[in-house]
Amino acid sequence: METLKQLELHDRHVALGARMTGFAGYVMPVQYAGIRAEHMAVRQAAGLFDVSHMGEVFVTGAQAGAFVQHLVTNDITKLVDGCALYTVMCNHEGGIVDDLLVYRFREDAYMLVINAANIDSDYAWMEANNPMGATLHNTSDYIVLLALQGPHSLDIMQKVTNIPVQDIPYYRFVRPAPGTFFGCERAVISRTGYTGEVGLELYVERQGAARVWDALMDAGVPEGLQPAGLGARDTLRLEAGFCLYGNELNRNINPYEARLGWVTKLAKGPFIGREALQGVKANQPARMLVSFVMEERGIPRKGYRVLGARGRPIGTVTSGSQSPVLGKGIGLAYVPGDKAYTAPGAALFIEVRGKALGARVTRPPLHKA
Repeated sequence: METLKQLELHDRHVALGARMTGFAGYVMPVQYAGIRAEHMAVRQAAGLFDVSHMGEVFVTGAQAGAFVQHLVTNDITKLVDGCALYTVMCNHEGGIVDDLLVYRFREDAYMLVINAANIDSDYAWMEANNPMGATLHNTSDYIVLLALQGPHSLDIMQKVTNIPVQDIPYYRFVRPAPGTFFGCERAVISRTGYTGEVGLELYVERQGAARVWDALMDAGVPEGLQPAGLGARDTLRLEAGFCLYGNELNRNINPYEARLGWVTKLAKGPFIGREALQGVKANQPARMLVSFVMEERGIPRKGYRVLGARGRPIGTVTSGSQSPVLGKGIGLAYVPGDKAYTAPGAALFIEVRGKALGARVTRPPLHKA
């Protein structure tokens, strides 16, 4: 049996009444007050997530930039110090090994944030595809990642730090001076997130994590802050139309199929998978990922069949749930690449418990459609 790791803040979550479960090798909080309550707190006020299961790999040395440029599909030469970008790394066939964030600290220092379930396989992939000899260091066990998300998140954060977080642009970050952020020698405050709301992600040392969590929870009381778990994280990202590795993304799906052509910069020069992706783009992908909203009462689930107008199976739901904001079923699915199935407003049918229920392709974010 797999031995699950405990989060640094495990006792905090248990004390708050969290329902815990195994996820990606960790014991994680799924929900506290309930998924709907936590979801709506993030949409209307703020929620605080412990997502320390995510992985962090540092890439350093004179060849750091060249290595990361070789590894990922996006163009990291567009980054300056203090900037981050979203990207994917592909195998030689163009399939997605993982999706990740790249943070540029300096010309010779980057942090790659990868998915929890892929930490070991990603690190092995990086080591096997490092001909330029950049220095790699897997620091996943030493960093706590907290996500403060929602319209009140910046106000809450401002109560506990002198750093002007309101001035941090989207996909930028700051690194507080050593010892100035709750005693942490190293920390990152980043204007990123996975909810479709304004927010911050905080990378801190394990020994400072409890102080940061407690301070934010206390400061957030008058703002309506709630602790939030994996359940709300999933419904929030679904409303926003964000992919989840293992559902929408895997090594048999390429970025053009996943509507991630915008992070695939073929013109930047050689990178792993470029030749295969050039062929995909030239021929157009046979399938495409779409977001949809149910028009009939029913909740789509992963693995449910997507049907065409005549009841013919045309695809598969990759993620689905009930939208707390819309009060309707929503989901993501792969369907044929024809515009008849992928254009906003296109009619689909989802097979829910043996019944073909109507749905419409809708451009995300779904909660703002």
